[in-house]
Amino acid sequence: MCEGGINTGQMKLAVAMVNDSLALSQQWLEQLHHLADQGKRAATSAELAQVTVLLGEAREKLESAVEKLHLTDDDVSVERL
Repeated sequence: MCEGGINTGQMKLAVAMVNDSLALSQQWLEQLHHLADQGKRAATSAELAQVTVLLGEAREKLESAVEKLHLTDDDVSVERL
């Protein structure tokens, strides 16, 4: 990262690492959700299922952020000479 802008390649890699971490957490929580369900812990199972859904939504937001990374809010353009 630099003062005048960002390195979009580095940003994409960093977001991908976070997304991978959330994906792993989501898988573990799904397993815990099923274990709680099989153990007849309905309230715990429901809460874990909701967290799993929220992590899925967070991952979708990360993907959307990466897709919008190339868009800028300023009026700077680059021309090759």
